[in-house]
Order: sequence, then structure tokens, then C-alpha cells
Amino acid sequence: MTEADFLTSALPAPTALPAAEISGPHRFFNRELSWLDFNWRVVDEARNPRVPLLERVRFLSISATNLDEFYTVRVAGLRELSRAGNTLIAVDGLTPREQLDLIDRDARRLLQAQQTIWNKLKKEMEAAGITLLTRAKLTRRDQAFLESHFLNQVFPVLSPLAIDPAHPFPFIPNTGFCLALQLERTDDRRSLQALLPIPQQLPRFIRLPAGANEHRFLPLEELLLLHLGSLFPGYRDCGHCAFRVLRDSDLEVEDEAEDLVREFEVALKRRRRGEVIRMTITAGAPEELRRVVMDELGVTHDEVIEIRGLIGVADLKELVLDERRDLQWPAFTPRVPERVQDHEGDMFAAIRQKDMLLHHPYETFDMVIRFLDQAARDPNVLAIKQTLYRTSHDSPIVSALCEAAENGKSVTALVELKARFDEAANIRQSRRLERAGAHVVYGFLHLKTHAKISTVVRREGDQLVTYTHYGTGNYHPITARIYTDLSLFTCDPALGRDATKVFNYLSGYAQPEGLENIAISPIDLKSRILGLIAAEIDHVKKGRPGAIWAKMNALTEPEVIDALYAASNAGVKIDLIVRGICMLRPGIKGLSENIRVKSIVGRFLEHSRIVCFGNGAGLPSKKARVFISSADWMERNLSRRVETLIEIQNDTVKAQIVSQIMAANLADRAQSFVLQPDGAFEREAPPESGIAFSCHRFFMENPSLSGRGSAGAADVPRLAHGLD
Repeated sequence: MTEADFLTSALPAPTALPAAEISGPHRFFNRELSWLDFNWRVVDEARNPRVPLLERVRFLSISATNLDEFYTVRVAGLRELSRAGNTLIAVDGLTPREQLDLIDRDARRLLQAQQTIWNKLKKEMEAAGITLLTRAKLTRRDQAFLESHFLNQVFPVLSPLAIDPAHPFPFIPNTGFCLALQLERTDDRRSLQALLPIPQQLPRFIRLPAGANEHRFLPLEELLLLHLGSLFPGYRDCGHCAFRVLRDSDLEVEDEAEDLVREFEVALKRRRRGEVIRMTITAGAPEELRRVVMDELGVTHDEVIEIRGLIGVADLKELVLDERRDLQWPAFTPRVPERVQDHEGDMFAAIRQKDMLLHHPYETFDMVIRFLDQAARDPNVLAIKQTLYRTSHDSPIVSALCEAAENGKSVTALVELKARFDEAANIRQSRRLERAGAHVVYGFLHLKTHAKISTVVRREGDQLVTYTHYGTGNYHPITARIYTDLSLFTCDPALGRDATKVFNYLSGYAQPEGLENIAISPIDLKSRILGLIAAEIDHVKKGRPGAIWAKMNALTEPEVIDALYAASNAGVKIDLIVRGICMLRPGIKGLSENIRVKSIVGRFLEHSRIVCFGNGAGLPSKKARVFISSADWMERNLSRRVETLIEIQNDTVKAQIVSQIMAANLADRAQSFVLQPDGAFEREAPPESGIAFSCHRFFMENPSLSGRGSAGAADVPRLAHGLD
């Protein structure tokens, strides 16, 4: 059975809906609830017995971090609209207030599920020798150890705060975690209310002495409660609770900012002081303490969530212990492409041989760093241009650019200051680049630059050759270890000219004309996608097969979704791999019966953006038109960002994307969830053999075709048949 046969047979029977729903707002799922559905899939991996124990703990922590960010940005925005009396109806027919109510209901269920899962994981961890203790279970030896640890490692950092007219309620930052205390003097029984902020600079879990193969921890808040007498001498504890706050973290920048960097520095300080939008608090907290905290923070009852268990689940990542590799995924070392090894590490020689597409993290991101390191030291390199959206704190990419500038090369870096939650880091990187002599630009005030492009201009004989890197992910060596992304290396002159025109657009506002192989948003990327979808409809009308395969992180753009609906109704077979938000409703008769949507959640975070069009021959096919992109199909990416869509011309790279990458993703059953017409995601049923195909395992075991050079093309049929 071919992959195309598998996909056709996997389409469920279509669901019938009233005609009004097919053409009305109910043809879309709600964006925010779809995001929550994605986080439920992350939570589901935390209870998946096929996942190693500490990886399940990591998934649980990730789900909590995801939910925090969702509240500080998306819920904060809806809350602001609702409070302003905005009743604007979204494309799915819901007002901001209606969305907030539905979000609150689902998020509370999600938080409860996290606690239930954590209680089960905690028992499994204890059986594996990892124990989280309470004060009541400490031995005398533990208490002696903790006495010293408290005095030397914790006490100097603490700031116990009384709450009275002389000591106003302190500022609690975003994700701030505190103990609220009701105290009483032991001599005259006078009462005192106090706060004890728990420093974020200290580990949440304190490691206790333990025997061989044992790991024992005490939460920091338990240590503080154990030593209240040292913090408040002469007082006894009459009641306490813990609470944690989330604040509005969306940035606002003045339209007429004369100095964009300075304006962002000011805006970052405003973010820290944003309004509290959610507070979690210990269930059963003393009523008076609860009331004081709520009043001082300005939160209402519907913004407070009681937690019976662990507050701050995101901190559980600290318990994923390096020394317990036996409870984590087996170690995996990314490959160095064979072609690069054949050329003794010379990236330019490897790229000159033929276009090369690397699939991260299976092929090491170090090749991107090597590309820039080699350029920085090569006397024949004249110029480097680079976009930077997100990168690591001590970025080797930035180091290479600085070295190149210091070596006298012309270096232009587009640093995107509006990369959410990385604004401060990007400001630091821009200052570093400027000190090295690089020319730093910040793109557009109203458009984020999300495109991933790097160009190196090298003198070869009497010619100038442009080597170009187009990526689907960020230039971030840390996330590149766990994000699946694509890196296209090429010295194709047309792709080099296109990249140069994009950089001129970013640095000088010169709108590019005559782009040869790429489309960019906000200019023509959306119209290109719509045109390619329309072309598939036209093929079907003329009696040829129509097919679309697409992979992305999110699908929310209404016009694109409606175009996909039209293609489905025309008979185009559409398979979508959407990791996160998907507003498209698949499997609806007369609307989307030819559309199948799946989400892959597993060891690696799916992040690459790919789209393949059958071009009159169906899929897979050598005639297919194949693209990689930096853009998800969202309104913001197609209208309010600078993004790229690159058409792949090299036959080996096309075969790699269609018959290797996309075919494996579509065949995956081990970590796939299929979107149902009602919005529910259901795990793929395992095959009759009981062995579910895993695309992540497949990619770890099989090298990328183009990285193997000319020999790789011969393996395309074998690899494609291996997916049957």
C-alpha cells in the first residue's frame, strides 16, 4: 500500500452539518480553545506510559509554562477588550467575554488534570528513588542539614515583609511566588500579617543528603515554613497559604518612537508592572489572608484559582535530573551530514556541490554555526547579512558575526526587537554587535521580521558568489536540539538575489521587485498560497488529480481556510499536519470532507513549515511544487510580519521533502492525534501489528537525502517504500 493509499483510506466518514453552519461562523473552531486543545495534547504525553518517566515530568512542566504564557498574552488581551466593553464578534462567532468564560472553564480543568497527573508521577518517581518530602517527613539528619543550608544559602536572600500602614503591600512580579502568613506574638498574642516572597533566583527544590541511587528533595516553601522562627522571632504561625501571580505581559510601543531600542527598554519595565490577570492560591487558605491578597493585587474571584497540590508546576523541570538518564529518552547525537564530512568540514565546498537541506535536530545545527564561523575567518568573504529573531544568551551566531565585523568584513544584522519574551536579550545582542562594528538595523515598527535568512558573499576568482541559508526556525542553537526545523543551504544565484532584495527591504524600505524563487509577506506570500490552492482546484476541474500536503504550527487565517474548504469541495485531497492551533474543521460533508488534519506531539517539537502541491499529478510526485517557509498560516504571519516562502528547485531536496519528511510525518501513528469534526483530537489507532510507526524514530535512524549528495537520490524509493 502506498502512502497516498494510506491517506485516502484513513479519511473518516464525513459529518453532516446544517447549511447555515457550513457557511456561518461555526465553520471555524475558536482560536483560543484550539490552543488549549494543543496544551491538552502536551498534558496527554505527561500521562503516556510509553514516554520515559522524567520526560513525562518535563511534559507536565512544559504544559504549565505554556499555560502561563497563554494567560499573560492571549487572555490578557481578551480581558482588556472585555473590560473596555468590546463586543466585537470573532470569526467563530464568540465575543471576548464569551471566549473568556470558555477559556476559564477549560483552563480550570487543565490545572486540575495537572495536579492529578503530578500525584501519579510523584508515586512513580518515589518507586524509582526520587522523593519529594514535606516538613513532617524530615529526619533529624535532614533538619541539621537544612539548618545550615537555610542560614548560608537562603536566609541572606530573603525579604520578610510585614503588611501594615507603615509597610505597604509590595510589588509581586510576573510569575512571582509568595507565602502569605497570619502570625501571632507568643507573649501578648498581637497579630501580624506578613508576606514572604520566594526568590526566583533560588532553586525551587532543595536536594537533601541521600544514599546511593536515591534522590531526596524538599520544596523551598517547606524550608521557609520550617524556619519561620528565624524570620519572625517571637511569633508563631496561625495560618498561611501560598500564591502565585501572572501579569499582563503584552508590550505596547509608541508609534512615533524616535529611538526604538530605548522605547523597548521602557516598555519592558512596563511589562513587569502589568496588571495581575490570574492568581493561583492554596486551597483552603485562611479567609482573611485570601481577602487581603486579593484586594491588594486587585483580582476578582473569577481570576483566582484554588490549587489543592503543587503551585508552580512549571518548576518541576528542576526534577528532570541529569544523573537519571535511565528515566529519560535514550541519548541521541545529531549527525554531521556525510557531504560536509566528504569535504573535510568545508561548508562552502559542500554547498557548491549541490543544494543541501538539513533536517534539525537530526542533522546538527552546528552546521549553521560552522557556515558563519567559516565565513568570519575566510579572507575571500566580503560581506555577511543575517536576520536574528531569537537566539541563545551566549550566542555563537552573534559571536561569529562579531568576529567577522572585527576582521573587517561588512556585516549587517537585522535584530528583531519585538520577539516576544526575548526583547531584552535581543537588545543586549544588538549592543554587542554594534560594539564589534556590525551595522545593526531593526526592520519595521509595525511589522515583525520573522524570516530566517543568512547570506555570505564570497569572492571566487573574478566572480562574487552568494551563499544563502534559508531556515524555518530560529538561529538558536539550544532550541535547535529539540525543535524540528529545516535549513536550506544554496549558492543558487536566483535565491541569492532574492535574499539580497529582502535584506534591502528590511534595511532601506525598498520594496523588492522581481523576486524569482520566493514570496514574502506582507507583500505576496498570502496571494501566492491562495493562487497555488486555486491551481489545484483548476487541475481537478480539468480531470487531473488535485492534492495538497502542508505542515505548520498553526492554521488560523480565515481566507486561507475558506480556500482550503473550496479546494476540498472541488475534490482536492488535503492532508494537514498542524502542531498547535487549527481553526479549520475537517471532515464536514459539503465543506471539508476531503481534508484530514493531524497533530504530532512527541520527543521533538514540530516546528518546520512545509507545503507541497500536486501540480496536476497528485502526491507524492516528481512534478510537485514544493516550498519551505518561516510562516504559519495565521493572520499575523501573512499580514503583519516579514516572512518567506521559498520554492525548492533541486530534485534531490524536493524528493527529500516529499518522499522522506512529509511522507514520514503523514505515516506517523506513534505520536499523532487526528482532529475530529467536533474539535476533539483522538490518538491515532495503532496498526494491527501493534507496532506504531514513529516519524521521530525514523528520522533519527535515516540521514537526510540531500546531505548525502548524489548518492542520496538513489535511496528515495527505498525510504518511501519503508513507510508503507
